[in-house]
Amino acid sequence: MIPYGKVATYGQIAKLAGLPKHARLVGYVLKHLDKSSEIPWYRVINSQGKISVTRINQQGENVQQSLLEQEGIYLPNGKVSLKEFSWMP
Repeated sequence: MIPYGKVATYGQIAKLAGLPKHARLVGYVLKHLDKSSEIPWYRVINSQGKISVTRINQQGENVQQSLLEQEGIYLPNGKVSLKEFSWMP
């Protein structure tokens, strides 16, 4: 449900799922998604605005960062501006 060009935190998703304080569980579930899944896992970041996934593509780029940048979400100093890009359902 996270719209294009927006991000949510692991904690937000846990709370929406009825599992407050289980942000790590959200991370675990997203990490183990099938590669063919269409869930936009890359739009979920940590509470500090940093990406936590370290998947690297064949060009040596961080996959999550590349996907976010394709949606116009940039990470100056390695952080997403939650003020600007946070999704608030």
